[in-house]
Amino acid sequence: MLYFFDTEFIEYPGHLDLISIGVVCEDDRAYYAISKDCDLSKANEWVRTHVLPKLPTDASLWKSREQIKQDLLAFVKGMPEWWACYADYDWVCLCWLFGAMMDLPKGWPMYCRDVQQVVDRIEVGLPQMPPSVEHDALMDAWWTRGAYEYLHGQWSQSVYEHTGCFPYPQRLE
Repeated sequence: MLYFFDTEFIEYPGHLDLISIGVVCEDDRAYYAISKDCDLSKANEWVRTHVLPKLPTDASLWKSREQIKQDLLAFVKGMPEWWACYADYDWVCLCWLFGAMMDLPKGWPMYCRDVQQVVDRIEVGLPQMPPSVEHDALMDAWWTRGAYEYLHGQWSQSVYEHTGCFPYPQRLE
């Protein structure tokens, strides 16, 4: 099963502090949570400007890292294939929910795939995410799914409905 994800995080020397995570599955299920364990006071100006204003205030979305981990264990089925865009730090944030790399759930890979690497290899452009939803982890996860589908000559109405991107059932050149 394919899973597309994104995280927002605070980066400071020696640390990545998970702010939020969005995961979209190829079967249209979606998961979103905000870490109430994150120290938002350490956010830099860029994060305060581009990420924090987009966080929902719905208290049910604010969860402990442990609860996010448990939710992901229930959400992810079988042996997942993970995809992200500029995935390096996102993958670390996701994996650290489980502890060390060796603590990942059985059947989970120790790596994720990166749509940006595919884009770079085949030298194709992608539609841009609308700025109004960019840096929202769930919207970015939907966009990543759209990018994957676009790169593979696929199309789904649900991606367009969520992001406003990838509106055509054929590849754009």
